[in-house]
Amino acid sequence: MAYYLGIDVGTGSARAALVTSSGQVIASHSHATRTWRSASDSRIFEQSTTDIFSAICKCIHAVLSRSGVTKEDVKGIGFDATCSLAVVEMDDPGRTSGGEPVCVTQGEQCGMPGERNIILWADHRAEQEANLINKTGSVVLDYVGGAMSLEMEIPKILWLKNQMPQERFSKCVFFDLPDYLTYLTTGFPARSTCSLVCKCSYIPSGANPNAQGWNDEFFKSIGLESMVEDGYQQLGGVLGRNHKSTLVLTAGMPVGRGLTTWAAEKMGLNPGTPVGSAVIDAYAGWIGTVAARHHHLDHGTVEKELSPSPTLEESQTRLATVAGTSTCYLIQSPKGRFVPGIWGPYKNALFPGWWMNEGGQSSTGQLIDFMITTHPAYSEAKGLAEATQKPIHSVLAETLQRLQEEAGVSSSTRLTKDLHIYPDLHGNRSPLSDSSMRGSISGLSLDSSLSDLAMKFSVTLEAIALQTRHILDEMKLHGHDIRSIYISGGQAKNIHLVQLLADVCQIPVILPNNYEASVVLGAAMLGRFGHEVSQEKASDNWEGFASQEEVDLESGKLGGKLWDIMVEMTQAGEIVPPAATPGDLKLLDAKYKIFRETIETQKRWRAIMEDAAR
Repeated sequence: MAYYLGIDVGTGSARAALVTSSGQVIASHSHATRTWRSASDSRIFEQSTTDIFSAICKCIHAVLSRSGVTKEDVKGIGFDATCSLAVVEMDDPGRTSGGEPVCVTQGEQCGMPGERNIILWADHRAEQEANLINKTGSVVLDYVGGAMSLEMEIPKILWLKNQMPQERFSKCVFFDLPDYLTYLTTGFPARSTCSLVCKCSYIPSGANPNAQGWNDEFFKSIGLESMVEDGYQQLGGVLGRNHKSTLVLTAGMPVGRGLTTWAAEKMGLNPGTPVGSAVIDAYAGWIGTVAARHHHLDHGTVEKELSPSPTLEESQTRLATVAGTSTCYLIQSPKGRFVPGIWGPYKNALFPGWWMNEGGQSSTGQLIDFMITTHPAYSEAKGLAEATQKPIHSVLAETLQRLQEEAGVSSSTRLTKDLHIYPDLHGNRSPLSDSSMRGSISGLSLDSSLSDLAMKFSVTLEAIALQTRHILDEMKLHGHDIRSIYISGGQAKNIHLVQLLADVCQIPVILPNNYEASVVLGAAMLGRFGHEVSQEKASDNWEGFASQEEVDLESGKLGGKLWDIMVEMTQAGEIVPPAATPGDLKLLDAKYKIFRETIETQKRWRAIMEDAAR
């Protein structure tokens, strides 16, 4: 029997899952990864490729041991990872283990060999660099919603250039983390369209008749002219030329000749096991959810009959919401839709010829945890959770239900109608593209009880849902037809949030069969795709793609093959329809109006204070 291995590297852990061709997860294991913070600068988040690969190997050994599956039965591997910047030095062309890690920590050690060689996606150190980039008016900004986020790779690379001597900087090679993992394990430095287009300012062929690939004018205008002069070798070279080392691969296309002997030994697998071209973790969540069937919704009630198998064309009405530490909102379209404040449109991000838009909230799961753990009643809530052996979210939900009954109201919306939270404690990713936005609370009282914590917990979820509506409204305004939300990630288990998303956005939410495994399932699908393409080529003594022309020809020929795999491997989900009463819907609409007004108020207050500080 064939099994496929999905590897998911999230913000705080790595996970491996062994999956059958029908999408059944046979075994799964996760292992924490280390994040370094700064005691003096809350913007700093750093990780290590060495630590991450060690965690990946431990996870693989665990799932093989637990399942009893042999390495011979693992037919393909797929990776996804956060869109974090990995930095290595590759002076030794014969090195088999992914290059020498380069320290990214500010100070004299920056640019020297060192374990801390990843600037995590959530790191906000490159604010000045992002501001400089966004003043250029470059065409590359058109493809990131009009403004480049400081969470993307080019602002971080520019920050590093400004922190280290040129001789150190010139030796650095930069990868988006998903691409680094496929390079590390295959020894083949091809790049993925997903990482290049979504996070590295690369314009793919056919997206713009006047600009494609790396934009020389842009790099020169921001102070990275050395990269232009060196032929972009630090970013993989002038990509797409007819040379194996500079290939650009769409999602799941096989990378090189599969696992190297070195990587296979570390991972406990066979050399040559096919590796599918990687994607960013949120995009793996899209792959692992949006092809799901679900039970029909008929006149507001859920029927037992399953919906038909979806077509690739139907994907353009399905919004994937990948909700963990942060939340990403992904929707695909057959044409490029330019939405201010929404990243993209990204051509070929997953499927050849299709475009993707990506909205996001920088802090959602993290925000919920922060609101709970910083409240004076946190210790009491934690004690109740331990005593009752329930998740703390359940304790708060039960407290909220009790408060509703005591107040004689029918919903948490009515209970908290005069309490408002604006959620951008870590800046706004979409649709404002403003990292200087901050959170606020209106309606505070002299209450530090468990009841107050429960209400603030509820209104935090409400704020996340209201911001989701803001993002969807902008997408719809610019041509997207969003008819349903497919949620995955840790927040999908929070049914109160799921129902609020359905009620606030007034569209059904689809809960996947296994919401916690959706992202790693998407990665396993990439492994299967890579395996099947490699298998089809094996009869011709194929040794990997030899040119970009061959890649593009094969990619176009395969068309929707990845979608067919998604449909086959995605198990049926459950539908959560909007359920707000007309009265509650009126309150939610009023809260949305206040939410939008809060944005303008904050901007106006900031301008007043900036004027006063001059």
